[in-house]
Amino acid sequence: MGGKALVTGGAGYIGSHVCVELLRRGWEVVVVDNLSNSTALAVERVASLSGMHVPFYEVDLRDKAALLRVFAEHDIDAVLHFAGLKAVGESFLRASEYYEANVGGTLVLLDVMRTQGCSKLVFSSSATVYGASNGGALEESCPLGPINPYGRSKLMIEQILLDLVSSDPEWGIATLRYFNPVGAHESGKIGESPMGIPNNLFPYVTKVAIGELESVSVFGNDYATPDGTGVRDYIHVLDLADGHVRALDYLQGQNGLVTLNLGTGRGYSVLDVIKTFEQVSGRQIPYDFTARRPGDLAVCFSDPSLAWKTLGWKAQYSLMRMCVDAWRWQQHNPRGYAEE
Repeated sequence: MGGKALVTGGAGYIGSHVCVELLRRGWEVVVVDNLSNSTALAVERVASLSGMHVPFYEVDLRDKAALLRVFAEHDIDAVLHFAGLKAVGESFLRASEYYEANVGGTLVLLDVMRTQGCSKLVFSSSATVYGASNGGALEESCPLGPINPYGRSKLMIEQILLDLVSSDPEWGIATLRYFNPVGAHESGKIGESPMGIPNNLFPYVTKVAIGELESVSVFGNDYATPDGTGVRDYIHVLDLADGHVRALDYLQGQNGLVTLNLGTGRGYSVLDVIKTFEQVSGRQIPYDFTARRPGDLAVCFSDPSLAWKTLGWKAQYSLMRMCVDAWRWQQHNPRGYAEE
């Protein structure tokens, strides 16, 4: 297909991997990111991996004038929107900031897109928009009822996009709800580089494996699951990147709004992840059981069949491959991007 895509939050974990895949598939890429939880080094590495120039602007989406300047300098055909605050736990402590950044930033972006005649958008949503699961696979039609401010901010944006398409049929929007992105680019050059202590299981496990943290806290071992620990749908970030580019290509011939799950369709327990990582790294990963976290579900995994029907997309990578790539990234970059 090809064209010029603006990637908001393109210096972040998922955004940077999507940039590499866009460039590989013939798109030009422009990145905006306010670097609140990322680094411009990721964009430099995207450029070196692809051998392409990647214009980068340190811009907060709420800065309308700055965003307009980016559009003035580039003829943008489509936007992939990743920018936002994303830590579930932190969202309880900084709720108003989450709404302001995520919802407020999106409203400014949509306004600028409208005035610049750009109507194709792929939005990074989240499985956190779903309500409590009955333990079965989550379909896109399952009840929505996020239980934290982060998830509620994502659902608000989904509702805004739905209303936007209803009011103006010129828009073509794909909302992608994804489960637990993990892994890294096979080059070991880009990956997940959380600032401070990681919130998510995978980067925490890698930091224990490398010796930076002592042990993994496993929240709850009394769930109704095969080994008592929580079960989640982990998806390789490269599979996610493929899904985003397919969604963008799909929108080139479509208006309206499509909402799709991106997941593997199967769940792995916390202990599955730890044991697989031990195999891959050849290192013991100590863990301690601790109390359940409020709001955590026993089981959460996707039904990704609609993405297959709509985009011809399905996840390719195994848990073993997710661990191999995450471990390679961690070994090459023991302190993430903070090395340089």
